[in-house]
This record gives sequence, C-alpha cells and structure tokens, in this order.
Amino acid sequence: MFSSNEILETLRMIDQEKLDVRTITMGISLFECVDDNAEALAKKVYERVTRAAEHLVLVGCAIEREYGVPIVNKRISVTPVSLISGAIRNPLAVARALDRAAEATGVNFIGGYTALVQKGMTRADRALIESLPEALSETSLLCASVNVASTRAGIDMDAVRLCGEAVKKTAEATADRQGLGCAKLVIFANAVEDNPFMAGAFHGPGEGDSCINVGVSGPGAVKCALEKVKGEPFDVVAETIKRTAFRITRVGQLVAREASRRLGVPFGIVDLSLAPTPAMGDSVAHILEEMGLEKCGTHGSTAALALLNDAVKKGGVMASSHVGGLSGAFIPVSEDIGMIEAAACGALTLDKLEAMTCVCSVGLDMIAVPGDTSAATISAIIADEAAIGIINGKTTAVRIIPAPGTVAGDRVEFGGLLGAAPVIPVHPFGSEAFIARGGRIPAPLNSLRN
Repeated sequence: MFSSNEILETLRMIDQEKLDVRTITMGISLFECVDDNAEALAKKVYERVTRAAEHLVLVGCAIEREYGVPIVNKRISVTPVSLISGAIRNPLAVARALDRAAEATGVNFIGGYTALVQKGMTRADRALIESLPEALSETSLLCASVNVASTRAGIDMDAVRLCGEAVKKTAEATADRQGLGCAKLVIFANAVEDNPFMAGAFHGPGEGDSCINVGVSGPGAVKCALEKVKGEPFDVVAETIKRTAFRITRVGQLVAREASRRLGVPFGIVDLSLAPTPAMGDSVAHILEEMGLEKCGTHGSTAALALLNDAVKKGGVMASSHVGGLSGAFIPVSEDIGMIEAAACGALTLDKLEAMTCVCSVGLDMIAVPGDTSAATISAIIADEAAIGIINGKTTAVRIIPAPGTVAGDRVEFGGLLGAAPVIPVHPFGSEAFIARGGRIPAPLNSLRN
C-alpha cells in the first residue's frame, strides 16, 4: 500500500521533476511460430505478436490517464529471431513481419531481431548478422541486438568483426538519415533476458510465453533531491539517492502490476534504470554535476557515477521483489542534454566514457563518431567494451553511429528521444591486424564459479 505522504511526494515528482515510467514492454515468445517456410514463419510471427499485444497500448494509455503517471513508451520484445529462423535461409521476412506487427499494435518499438553468439555462430546467427543493414534500413520500428560475449564464454571475435562490419554498412544504408539505423542496433556482452529498454530488448529463451516488464526513469527527481543536500558528505548523498530510487521504483511496481492484471499477462520485472532524455531537467550528467563536478567527464566523474549506480540499485531493491533488467544509470550521449553539452565542449571523450562504463548500467551508448571510422575500429571498440563486461561480470554494450559525411566536431540530429550528438573523435591508429586474428578470447578465470 502507498501512504498519503508517498502519494503526495510522487505527484510532486511527476508534476515538477519529470518522473515517468519510461516503458511498458510486453515480452512475447515466438517458439510456437517455427516453420521451415519463410513466408509461413513471417505470417505466424505477425499473427502471434498482434494477437498477444492487441490491447497493450490501450491498457498503457488507460493506466496513464487513471493514475496520472506518464508512460512514455509502449514496446514489445520477442524471442531472439535467430533461434526461430534456423530452418530458413534469410530472416528478412521475419524482420518485415515484426515491423508491420509493431505498426499494427501501435507500439513505439519492437526488439528481438537478435542473435546470441557469445560462444559461436550457427548458420542462422550469421545470416541474421549479415542481414542487419538491410533489415534496419528497410524498417522503422524494428530494433536489433547481438550478444558477442559473456563472462562464462569469453568473446567471440569472429562475431565482433562481423558486427563492426554490420554497424558500418548499416550507417551507409541509412546515410540519408545520418546513419539512424545504427541507433536501433546494440552489441552486447552479458546481455540480460528481461531488458525492457530499446534497442537491446529481447524476450529471452528462459522466459515464459509472455510477460510484462516495466522500465522506470527519473533523473530529474534524483537531481532535485540532491539540490536539497548541497555540500553534504557523500554518505548523505547516497542515502538521498536511495530514498528517491525507492519512490521511483514503487511507481514502476504499481504500473507493472496493474498492466499485468489488465492484460492477463504475468508480471516480469521492474528495471529501475535512470534513463535520461534530451529534455532539460532529465539528465544523468546533471546529477553528477550536482555532486560537485564542474562538467561531466572531468576527474571524479567515474566515482560519482559509481555512487549513483550503486545507490539506485540499493534503493530500488527495497521497493520491489521483482527488480531485473539492467537497473542502474544509463549514459547515452545523444539522449542526455548534460552529456551532449559535456561532449560538445570536450569534457567528455570516448576514453572517459569507456572508463565510466565500468561502473554504469550498460556501456558506450548513442555515440556519434566520424563517418570515415573503419569497421575494424568499430569492432575494436566493441571488443574493448566486451572485455570490460566479461572481466567485471556485468552487462556492457555498444550503440555507436559512424555518421556518414561527418567529421569530429560536427553534430548529428536524430530527433525525439534519440536527441542529437556531437561527433566525437576516435583514435587515429588502426586495429585491423588485431581484429583480423578472429577466434575467441577465452573466458576469464572468474568465470569458474561452479
């Protein structure tokens, strides 16, 4: 139950501090759709998704109206497509069917055009990765991901090479939109099966027929809370963030349970990640600056982000027994007004972002780099992030946009929640021979936990 004080505090956070539920994501299993005929498979996928998610948007909008809680996105995640497309030669028919299904149901995005290749690739996995440029350039609502590494398996460097090439080709295929297709593609290490956030959401093979996962947000609420403890020790800062995260997560728990009840679908998890937007007052970077940093990216930023991430998790797990997904703080450059400002003035570099990913929820996210950045360099950046993930036993990811025709210092505009990004320079020295080796980087010693 919510106390009257909690209700009043939550209303204030919604009204003044940009608190929202970032997404209700319905996970849908597609295993029942398997067929050795591409068109039949695509038809089954379309029918399965549209039938299961028929009322998702209507229910989300109704909860939003009745409870006064903004629900920014309604989304769908599905079984990784490479797991159901092994009997067909080309998964593009499924990609198109998923995009049509997303449009028919009225959701913002659909995720799960995915391959899990941390230890090796099947023919279906390779076909899906090679189809990514065409799939992402032809569709508008489809999101894709590839898991190339895990702490238990190591890093599949052959997959890393293919993914770097896929990112580069996807940027070229969507050059008329400044490489926008790359904003819908995430390369993971240690991907989780219940992530409600795009572009990396998929309905894991260990999940049931369907579920409801909710992702909350609230960077603005955290920043406002910290404004009231200016100059206080970090112990006070951590406690303040924990209390705020608790209230934010309680809102997500309420929405998730209500959506689950109305849709007749099991409640999965609440992901309590702080997901920023390009709007003023909704920035993770500004939270770090409220702790005393002149600009996000300066010395101390990694420590500040570590405190934030840990306190958010501690506060959230007290508010819900079903916390999952990624849960922490996101640092997508183009989607965070503070990150945009810091990158534009040079305070936030690619190297500093990489260091910060050691302690945040995911990794190098929504970063624009010069259009002439090579596929090998992109693959090497992916490998670096995957190494951070497998050594530290955490999820890391890369969503990078080599924006065609741009150079360092330019700016690319994506619009909406995807925002805008300053083009950040990459190192001028090549990694071609490193990536050409292929094979697998072995799992670290800390993987032997049995």
